[in-house]
Amino acid sequence: MALPPLFQRLRLPVVGSPLFIISNPDLVIAQCKAGVVGAFPALNARPASQLEEWLDRITTELAEHDARHPDRPAAPFAVNQIVHRSNDRLEHDLELCVRYKVPIVITSLGAREEVNQAVHSYGGIVLHDIINNTFARKAIAKGADGLIAVAAGAGGHAGTQSPFALLHEIREWFDGPLLLSGAIASGNGILAAQAAGADLAYIGSAFIATEEANAQPAYKQMIVDSTAGDIVYSNLFTGVHGNYLRQSIVNAGLDPDALPASDPTAMNFGSNRVKPWKDIWGAGQGVGAIKRIVPAAELIARFAEEYAMARQRLALGTVSPRGASSTQTA
Repeated sequence: MALPPLFQRLRLPVVGSPLFIISNPDLVIAQCKAGVVGAFPALNARPASQLEEWLDRITTELAEHDARHPDRPAAPFAVNQIVHRSNDRLEHDLELCVRYKVPIVITSLGAREEVNQAVHSYGGIVLHDIINNTFARKAIAKGADGLIAVAAGAGGHAGTQSPFALLHEIREWFDGPLLLSGAIASGNGILAAQAAGADLAYIGSAFIATEEANAQPAYKQMIVDSTAGDIVYSNLFTGVHGNYLRQSIVNAGLDPDALPASDPTAMNFGSNRVKPWKDIWGAGQGVGAIKRIVPAAELIARFAEEYAMARQRLALGTVSPRGASSTQTA
């Protein structure tokens, strides 16, 4: 099945994942102007009244961009809604998404038919993130339009399954929009996601180390300085398993190699000792590809160049284990 028409405006097959605390209007607008979907969690707008200010600014600035650049309109934006029953802002935030006709709503921590229906009422689409095939089937059965497969290595709350296994099982029965999340931080990774069965790559950690991101300078630098071996998988901090930067755990006075397990039903999103996202910093295993703190547009340009080169290598049949030409002679 072809992707919905709104994705035809993308420069790259990429959705920037909504990053708790970090994603803000500056980052979202920069991502969309550069040609990828920008997204933010509704809960990042605090107090709740600020959400309307954010939506007004984003829609206004993107419309102005499109009027000035009809030949290269901005990509659509997305708002992430936590649909778990513990989110007492959901009704308020969803009403604003309907009022502003947010093109894409990303739902997390549960699938609810009434949320999907509200988004469909004005022509929006819903993408639901899942960590296994069982949850994927439930999301589509309740009316989601597409799926975000959160595979092993993704930043923040992440699954444990190989992207190859997860995408294969979903594609056996679902031919709609399918995104892949998990350690994607290069143009090669974007193309690999498509080759494995996804339509779009879902990228988060790389955008933490951008100038527009609302992250502490030390957090951005830790992303740059880290590699896959510096990622720790634990459910201690929120009750839900996620990937975090080892050094941030050490800085909080904890031993990353001896973290106790948490009650998976706790959903505490913080404790008296440390707070996830504020003190304990999330990141995925793709951080090794992030070498500098740059503007979002520069990062996306790097992705685009790498993606084009990867496609060219495949078209020419020149891929080898080390990326050198397989047609070279000694």
